[in-house]
Amino acid sequence: MPRLGPAGENRALAIAQGHGIPELIARVLAGRDVPVDAAAEFLDPSLRRLMPDPFTLTDCETATGRLLEAVRRGEKVAVFGDYDVDGACSTALMYRFLRAFGLDVEIYIPDRIFEGYGPNPQAIGALIDSGARLIVTVDCGSTSHDSLSVARARGVDVIVIDHHQVGVDLPECAALVNPNREDDLSGQGHLCAAGVVFLVLVATLRALRQSGDMRAGKVDLLSWLDIVALATVCDVVPLKGLNRAYVVKGLIVARTLSNPGLAALFKRAGLSGPVAPYHFGFLIGPRINAGGRIGDAALGSRLLTEDDAAKAEEIAERLDQLNRERQAIEAAMLEEAEADAVAEFGTGAGVGVIVTAREGWHPGIVGLLASRLKDRFARPAFAIAFDANGKGTGSGRSIAGFDLGRMVRAAVDEGILVKGGGHAMAAGLTVRRERLSALRGFFEERAREAVEALSADAVLKIDGALNASGATLDLIDRLETAGPYGSGHPAPVFVVPDHKVRDVRTLGAGGHVKVTLESAEGSRLDAIAFRAADKPLGEALLSARGRRLSVAGSIAGDHWQGRRRVQLRIIDSTQPL
Repeated sequence: MPRLGPAGENRALAIAQGHGIPELIARVLAGRDVPVDAAAEFLDPSLRRLMPDPFTLTDCETATGRLLEAVRRGEKVAVFGDYDVDGACSTALMYRFLRAFGLDVEIYIPDRIFEGYGPNPQAIGALIDSGARLIVTVDCGSTSHDSLSVARARGVDVIVIDHHQVGVDLPECAALVNPNREDDLSGQGHLCAAGVVFLVLVATLRALRQSGDMRAGKVDLLSWLDIVALATVCDVVPLKGLNRAYVVKGLIVARTLSNPGLAALFKRAGLSGPVAPYHFGFLIGPRINAGGRIGDAALGSRLLTEDDAAKAEEIAERLDQLNRERQAIEAAMLEEAEADAVAEFGTGAGVGVIVTAREGWHPGIVGLLASRLKDRFARPAFAIAFDANGKGTGSGRSIAGFDLGRMVRAAVDEGILVKGGGHAMAAGLTVRRERLSALRGFFEERAREAVEALSADAVLKIDGALNASGATLDLIDRLETAGPYGSGHPAPVFVVPDHKVRDVRTLGAGGHVKVTLESAEGSRLDAIAFRAADKPLGEALLSARGRRLSVAGSIAGDHWQGRRRVQLRIIDSTQPL
């Protein structure tokens, strides 16, 4: 259906006329509910304008004071992070900052399999034994009551910097900076953890400059915005407000390839063309995550903190190798998960939540399975890996509009889960095998009505129609002025109606389907449907050679062998009427 109704058409006209913005861009903004009076600022997100006073975040002033104290005393600091991209980026930011002031900083990333998510008492004790006088947890810690109590009992302060949902019962710590705590009124709950860490560092650097610390003048936080942008894109947080500024300005930094670790990983991943959000999400993110999923969990943070190019190359090579191993494991597990899901839930119609579980699955891959299942069934989905002792480690991914983290926390409160948490779009959990049936029932009861309503409203929203001859690099350049696109700010979708399928074939091990479309006057457009070969979309495309077809998708500039060309990324198709 058209994205713009009558009210949207009027808003687009007002944006175009009121700001002198091209009509196409005005329609894109109007279709994403950008207010008329905010359109110009939306197109030029400024950190200076969009960044709040960090002290509006609850406990940020306290955290800043404690970090200032650590710098003055020259204390040893331990940074305890998560094993995903956001955790690696958050850890790298804090590490780089503290090292700039000469502190001895130890990074600790827990092993996903043996330690699980977040601080654990044994790790906290070991960090204190190694001399840490301050522990900073990033992208974790908001619900780690027992672990943080260990530090309190031993007289060591803990600062928690996080963004995951948390209830009113907070752990004992010196400061807990989390815009999603219930008493935080900053309005920054859409930030990923790295975005929150950056705000804390802004406040701390300001305090150090005010204190007369001469070293503060040599610290350029803006040069680390590539790390913040990477986390913001990969954690799939909404690209609104400060997040847009983080990504827009972070991409500028990333294109300089000034971070040796990122430069090495981009090289290993075969980057072509300027760095874009797509490269963060599909080239860099999976490789950094691979370390936490099936290898050394600290590889990602080590990569982002490494300034020696040769050492960065070694880490990047290892992450690339682990990513290939991860792909092979994922393919085998996904085949099992999809078979189980189809047998249990059919097409998914009428189901609230897809929950698959098996003994022997790799617990580091379950998040990827959940994501694939969510895409296939258009339902929130969980994948759970059970070990031989009946302990299940699971991960879930949600659809837009359904708060998965809230549901998981409710299951913890009900005593169904051993532990669990997350945010609206993703969550993790630990469950005993004997509670799996109860968990499925609880999730279904909580989710079915809301998910059914969301599914009934789920339609493909179209921004406009496009002929192959109209899909030009100039059009892409104009559309990119309204970017970056991502969560909460989807890329424009165009219908390419009634074009002949001149050529179609599968491409690569990922099951992509490559198509060449031809208009009535002979213009051609290259298109691709990712991971679609064994899906209804792929089957429709592969059987359409020589026939006329209408397809819908987003256009992008594809760089290949030094040449930039237009490519349509197909998300739907139909036979023309």
